[in-house]
Amino acid sequence: MEIITPRLILRPLRSEDAEQIQNVFPRWEIVRYLVSTVPWPYPPGAAKHYVDNVALPAVKEGKGWFWSIRRKENPQELIGLICLMDTPDNNRGFWLVPEWQGQGLMSEACGGVNDFWFETLEKDVLRAPKAVANDRSKNLSIRHGMRLIRTEKSQYVSGEMDSELWEITRDEWRQFKKLASLA
Repeated sequence: MEIITPRLILRPLRSEDAEQIQNVFPRWEIVRYLVSTVPWPYPPGAAKHYVDNVALPAVKEGKGWFWSIRRKENPQELIGLICLMDTPDNNRGFWLVPEWQGQGLMSEACGGVNDFWFETLEKDVLRAPKAVANDRSKNLSIRHGMRLIRTEKSQYVSGEMDSELWEITRDEWRQFKKLASLA
């Protein structure tokens, strides 16, 4: 299901997206805070492998939902990915090319997929792990009404780091949206 926000089109991930992912994804600014299973340096063909052998099978099994992030102004250009996963303590992940960071686009994308998680899939809670050093991701969680529930060590592409687990319940998300609409 395509998700439309004021500035974005979140298009369900397709095998054909792998070529654009391979071109824009392998950058240290993007991968350093991702889980250590992401290969680095990013080899040729890794995006195709990920899309066809990880993401799309999870979609088919009903365990994952993956979207390419595209601006309405240029819907042919993939600028990032966002996904939801029916995995304990890891329900949402994303990345955005650095040129488009800091403009509220990921906040917009997260709002769209959070709605999908809570209203379409009717899930009770959304949890998102992140590296403590990933200030942008942490700030996005705070801005969206999430709360820190646990800290631990985790393995990232850049090595072992302090990690945090953030969460929001369906009722909290609905309350957050209600308050945001009044502001």
